[in-house]
Amino acid sequence: MRAALFLAAVPILCAAAPAGAEEAAWEALRRGGWVVFLRHALAPGTGDPPSFRLEDCTTQRNLSAEGRTQARGIGEAFRRRGIPVEKVFSSRFCRCQETAALAFGAFEPHPALDSFFAAPARENEQTEALRRLVAENPPGRGNLVLVTHQVNITAFTGVSPAAGEMVLAKLSAAGSIEGLLRLNPAGP
Repeated sequence: MRAALFLAAVPILCAAAPAGAEEAAWEALRRGGWVVFLRHALAPGTGDPPSFRLEDCTTQRNLSAEGRTQARGIGEAFRRRGIPVEKVFSSRFCRCQETAALAFGAFEPHPALDSFFAAPARENEQTEALRRLVAENPPGRGNLVLVTHQVNITAFTGVSPAAGEMVLAKLSAAGSIEGLLRLNPAGP
């Protein structure tokens, strides 16, 4: 019941006091224990070309110059605020790996974070793999950062983030969502 009230209050809090809500989200991250779902930075377009190959970045939709600046800004926002990061995982797609590298430096690619946009029938399988990844790497004193795609974040949290936006999830020991916050370091 408390979680439902918390989740219902988040949009109201964000609408009523954007600056206050943003600072509250950063403060929550400073305390650690969150799973941070970060949608890759700005990569113009939708999906990937039909001839795309995971191992060849030239066949994929990639970060724009603005997206690279956005990714560096996300990392700077974490460092400036002293946000503890325990581990960073990234989708194997180039735009996610570049976002992770520019923002955080070290990261580990993981297939559970790969987009299923072109194969929607894989949503349940992919989301279950993501749940296992989170269960195997629970955040402790720091935060677990997952750089991924809109479809993956929406399937896990129900939230559809903008490019470079973060959805912060507080999970129970059983893996269910107890609280959600949204944070867009590059937003208005």
